[in-house]
Amino acid sequence: MAQNMSYGADNFYRSNNVTVQPVSFPTMYQTTVAANLFYLKNQNTSNAPAIVVGHPMGAVKEQSANLYATKLAEQGFITISIDVPFWGGSEGEPRNAVLPDLYTEAFSAAVDYLGTQNLTSVDRERIGGIGICGSGSFLISAAKLDPRIKAIATASMYDMGTVTRRGLQNSTSVDQLKQAIAGAAQQRWTEIDGGEHQYTGGTLNHLAANATSVEREFYDYYRTERGEFTPVGSTPELTTHPTLSSSTKFVNFYPFNGIDTISPRPLLFISGDQAHSREFSEDAYSRAAEPKELLWIPGTGHVDLYDRTELIPFQRLARFFQTNLA
Repeated sequence: MAQNMSYGADNFYRSNNVTVQPVSFPTMYQTTVAANLFYLKNQNTSNAPAIVVGHPMGAVKEQSANLYATKLAEQGFITISIDVPFWGGSEGEPRNAVLPDLYTEAFSAAVDYLGTQNLTSVDRERIGGIGICGSGSFLISAAKLDPRIKAIATASMYDMGTVTRRGLQNSTSVDQLKQAIAGAAQQRWTEIDGGEHQYTGGTLNHLAANATSVEREFYDYYRTERGEFTPVGSTPELTTHPTLSSSTKFVNFYPFNGIDTISPRPLLFISGDQAHSREFSEDAYSRAAEPKELLWIPGTGHVDLYDRTELIPFQRLARFFQTNLA
């Protein structure tokens, strides 16, 4: 399958005007997060506003997050794209494990880092965040407990808790969920008895003739030159796939409960009006308190907002943070 590079798909975009610096920093649990720091060359970074950017679930910072971070850095923000724990360059064993509390903590740890660096002199009162796909729910989870995150934007957000419990559009029955939970628990016996880790979900490694439209959408991004990236220490066969024994950890993840407590900090939810994930942005918007906005991108699907630069509203994002991190 040839990659669909329409609408300016440019996941690996680089800017001649932006400096990119690999960095790392500790979480409060003393694990290390790998990240990339972005800022304009020759920029006066004194008291600058900053934005933390999180990648889609199962992805790494090189997939979508770096693109958003670069585009916002071009607008004068200090930005940082992160690998959540257990993924990419960040610490955590086993690789590709699911633990939403640590994913959430990575956003607050990035705020810690930004607020203590002499190189960029970030204003501690002017730090925001962007969460793409699953990271939208991790960022919201972080913002509920961390008022230092002053403005929150999501793009193509997935509520990883709801989609694990109920599936897209309530397509998973209670019996199916119970079967998944039992399978993950059985895999724990396998591992404690010395067996190998097994992996589940994620993107198809090979596109089957009967693949669903959602499976094809993800395949076009993750399994072609459009967005394919294999982190050091991983393999193409494992990318995007979480460990089976940990995958049900999302069952107890309820990121939108208490989302109204983020107010009066502003929330911007961005979704394609054709996105299979639009239900999650609608749900979050309905629960959130003002100020809030739900921005629909006409004719746009879920993965379109990962890398299609002609569809992603970068100028709108820039205005949102310029206004709310003023």
